[in-house]
Amino acid sequence: MGTARCRGVTLRSDYLSWRWVMFVNVPIGVLVLLGARVLASGEKLHGELDVRGAATATGGLTALVYAITQGGDRGWTDPVTFGMFTVAAILLITFLRSQRRNRHPLLPLRLLRNRNRAGAYVTMLSIGAAMFATFYFLSLFMQQVKGYSPVRAGFAHLPFSLGMGMAAGIGSRLAGRFSPRTLAGPGLVVAAGGMLWFSPLEPSSSYFTHLMPAMFITALGLGASFLPMTLGAISGVDRNDTGIASAILNTAQQIGGAVGLTVLATVSTSAADDQLPHADVAFFRALASGDQPLIQRAADALSHGYTVAFASAVGFLLAALVITVTTLNASPQQRTEDAAPVHIG
Repeated sequence: MGTARCRGVTLRSDYLSWRWVMFVNVPIGVLVLLGARVLASGEKLHGELDVRGAATATGGLTALVYAITQGGDRGWTDPVTFGMFTVAAILLITFLRSQRRNRHPLLPLRLLRNRNRAGAYVTMLSIGAAMFATFYFLSLFMQQVKGYSPVRAGFAHLPFSLGMGMAAGIGSRLAGRFSPRTLAGPGLVVAAGGMLWFSPLEPSSSYFTHLMPAMFITALGLGASFLPMTLGAISGVDRNDTGIASAILNTAQQIGGAVGLTVLATVSTSAADDQLPHADVAFFRALASGDQPLIQRAADALSHGYTVAFASAVGFLLAALVITVTTLNASPQQRTEDAAPVHIG
């Protein structure tokens, strides 16, 4: 237990912990269980649980993320890193082979043969990598460098939600008139521009002139791309496969977020350590001791690391743009007929 002071904000480790946020899921889970009791019974389908597919897919993705994380800490030629990459490759190849033979696969490979759908999945993978990293590094910058409290940092993210909501509303009105590529392409350009706006962040950067407009613009672009990706993913899908097709899209977003955050965190840490070795550790030690010159040096180093990560995230969005332009092009008629049952979470 202790108290440290950062830019006028008191940080008390004995009162709050990031682990408290995990308890938010408890009341939500209870409500879901209660709500499930009043749901009407739907059509019953007979199938088999793909235990082997679930095990190999989960193990392979976990090994992949772990290998990327260890690569940043231990080095990419470290035996542990190399070993985990090998395990990931073996498990994921086994997963794909099992999906070809299983009568009730977890991932029906037929869904990936359509160019529009495959493009939407890969695009969402890249978008997720950039988006999750944005939340993470902005939160760190606001609380560590700017000295925002957790509550203030939460409210400071509201322009992101506003931009997402506005873009989704506009996109839903245009979905019946334009193809996914026509809607998503400009959105990704706008998102990349907003992300690039974050790249020159400094400890003295103002919230109202720098952070807020950059968040809003990035959110507008990302929000404009979500609906087209959803529509492209389910265009032409058999009615029985609609749920699987949309679930794969959500899974791609989550996997992209995990992998992208791991990669960009490694990039950020390396860039910060180039200016000040172990900048994050030095920052908190300086807070505890009240060493103001070291606090400033560490804040500058951390800010540099975050800006490098934001600039690198632009690459994910540009990759998503290239994939969108070259693969996604479902017609408005196809999309509007299939779009109703799908929701992006």
